[in-house]
Amino acid sequence: MTRRGLVLGAGGVLGFAWTVGALAALEQTDGLGPADFEVCVGTSAGSVLAAMLGCGITVDQMVRHQQGQRPRPEDPVISFNYDRDSGGARPPRPLFRLGSPKLAMEVVRRPHRFPPLAALTPFFPQGRGTLAAVTGVVQALASDTDDWPRSPAPWIVAMDYDSGRRVVFGREGSPPATLAQAVTASCSIPGWYAATEIDGRRYVDGGTCSPTSVDVLAKLGLDEVYVLAPMASFAYDRPRTPGASLERRVRRALTKRMVREAAKLRATGTEVTMLGPGPADLAAMGANLMNPRRRAAVLATSLHTSAEALRRPSASSADVAG
Repeated sequence: MTRRGLVLGAGGVLGFAWTVGALAALEQTDGLGPADFEVCVGTSAGSVLAAMLGCGITVDQMVRHQQGQRPRPEDPVISFNYDRDSGGARPPRPLFRLGSPKLAMEVVRRPHRFPPLAALTPFFPQGRGTLAAVTGVVQALASDTDDWPRSPAPWIVAMDYDSGRRVVFGREGSPPATLAQAVTASCSIPGWYAATEIDGRRYVDGGTCSPTSVDVLAKLGLDEVYVLAPMASFAYDRPRTPGASLERRVRRALTKRMVREAAKLRATGTEVTMLGPGPADLAAMGANLMNPRRRAAVLATSLHTSAEALRRPSASSADVAG
């Protein structure tokens, strides 16, 4: 029996939409659905999807909910408005307080210990946005389970905002947390949303450490791992605006980090397939991954481009772009 893992990366509102399309393409082209994966690593927007898959939400249900279709009788209630409940395309005015003075001091003392984005985040002001809607959705979906879901088991990545340490909730030995708490922590973008407090410690978006955290699967001895990474790309468009050009530069750096992490997994004998947005997807996304007005176009594009990318002969063992 083939043992598989699934990794769903960070990416905001538009990354969420792109990943839903990529999940549908994975089912369509490779015949792989949630039940085919042993564990699902989720970061930020990917953590919401990991929780949904673990709680039994099908990919088809996700697609129809994203498209605003009328729910079918068998569909679960997903009380979330993608265009409103994430808070909009711009963050609320933050508090004029340093995000994490303790971590800021550690970064000043030992800057090379931290990934570049993690090193910047303690200097961001404290965010004031709320993720109450996300918390409520996950709480409702997980209400029938006494423990964390196990098929696939969600591993939710966040960063301890005082130490800068990457934390994988749901993995053996990780701090105790409910699934809703873990997902909220993983989505808490520094400077945009308030940090999430769990058992006296503050946590922020796991994407500050890595866009995907592929390497956390290195010790499981899996045969195959599929990585759907909305913040990484292997082919690019030619943006005309300064904002989009800057986003692509950041994207290239994040892609390099993901590739290095995937190499650690491949070194253990695991086959890794990484899928990221291609030129058409990036054109649909623009510069701001939190812009809900582009969500429908991003989903529609991903449904097509992701399937096309996975059908290419190289997609079975290489890095591909939608």
